[in-house]
Amino acid sequence: MRSPWSFYGRRVELSQLQAILARRRWFFLQISGRRRIGKTTLIQEALSAEQRARTLYLQIPDSDPVGVVAACNGYLETFGRPERVSDLGELARLVARLAEAGHIVAIDEFQYFHRKPLGDFCSLLQAEVDRLAARASEISGGLIVLGSLHAEMTALLENRDAPLFNRTTDRLDLGHLDTASILEILRVHADTSPQRLLFLWNLFEGVPKFYRDAYEQDVLGAERRKLLQRLFFASSSPLRGEADNWFLRELRGRYDMVLQHLAKHPGCTNAEIEAAIAQVSRAGETKQIGGYLKILTERYRMIERKLPTFSPAKARSGRYYIRDNFLRAWLSALQRPVSATAFRPLEELITQADERLATVEGHALEALAGQLYEERSRLGLGDFPLSDRIHGYWDRGDVEIDLVAVSEPGQRIRFGTCRRNPEKLLSSLDSLRSGAGSFIQAQGRFRGWRCEFVAIAPEIAPDLRHRLQQAGVIAQDLHDLTAGL
Repeated sequence: MRSPWSFYGRRVELSQLQAILARRRWFFLQISGRRRIGKTTLIQEALSAEQRARTLYLQIPDSDPVGVVAACNGYLETFGRPERVSDLGELARLVARLAEAGHIVAIDEFQYFHRKPLGDFCSLLQAEVDRLAARASEISGGLIVLGSLHAEMTALLENRDAPLFNRTTDRLDLGHLDTASILEILRVHADTSPQRLLFLWNLFEGVPKFYRDAYEQDVLGAERRKLLQRLFFASSSPLRGEADNWFLRELRGRYDMVLQHLAKHPGCTNAEIEAAIAQVSRAGETKQIGGYLKILTERYRMIERKLPTFSPAKARSGRYYIRDNFLRAWLSALQRPVSATAFRPLEELITQADERLATVEGHALEALAGQLYEERSRLGLGDFPLSDRIHGYWDRGDVEIDLVAVSEPGQRIRFGTCRRNPEKLLSSLDSLRSGAGSFIQAQGRFRGWRCEFVAIAPEIAPDLRHRLQQAGVIAQDLHDLTAGL
């Protein structure tokens, strides 16, 4: 019999939320994080049975006031509440009445109130929140608002000219599960082999809902092709429409073209993106690319802009990368094979997707290794207490370093090369040492420090490990980097 699914990770956030609920006074809590990151699950885990009985959950649709009111009335009926609302003002007043009566109201997709047709709600809610805050010690209920669009949640709750500015009493930002939590899931429901960890982390990173989907389909411990078929290629696959429904449906204009190009060409400059879009667009449309990049970076947080190493924060040059593992894997490896299932042999398409994913995993290994260095240092594990990780990229094309880690106390700096195929590690050492020399020359403060070199792969055989050590290089695989987590 399979072990039942449980609540994994989030121990700090869970403790914080339970402490907020235990105060038994008015609270207005903001919980932010990407879709599927576990915001609602965290609330469910934190609530006691008594508190659950006094909780009303509302999910706001991307609609007009009539649609929002209809949806809220549907939730009131589902939760057995007798009340009904006819407009946004009544909804704001109902939230206040329930909180006064000791209830907890959770409003999900709160960022949609940033839409112009719904803009009045926050002003209406402000009056009710101010009234409740004035009697905070007398009120045992509270309001939780959850949102997945960072810029819009910021505009609603943190901008000085927003009606609800400075009204929240508490805030939680949920990021991805750390690697230790992912390993906990794999220990219980699959295995912790380096190949499985990298494969799943490249697909799902630290999004608990995706691991739960794999568990529900009974493929969390299955071989790669079976997992891909069950989760993406069957007509009932839970993740078949995930990216389109929860990422790409928010986008309008040329955003999807920009994302498609970045998925195939990570590290593009603004000019390179404009040139690519110009080939398939009408004259003049490339003028909007800068705006698209800004919105994808700041509003949706789907991409990130990395600056050249050692450049100032306001440098104009920069390269763009898709920041979400799932979206990158979908666009670069899965979207087209999945969309072709009605026209091509299934086995052929799964093979194509798996091969493309293997290519993407090379980039994912670099990110995972850097994350593991940070996590191990926070936990006091290993022999390299981290004080900084150098991010960014080199303007010089002949310099290639995948990891630069700094340990200030012992004046040590570690340069790493990451290869999905461990047989390529030895051939990359000359480039690594040359790059490290250029790094030290460009950044004089590290002169005189102890330089260390590390070769990283998912798994390194004993004979290769010995050869790397003879070459003066530390060999580290995912067994080494996850030891103790």
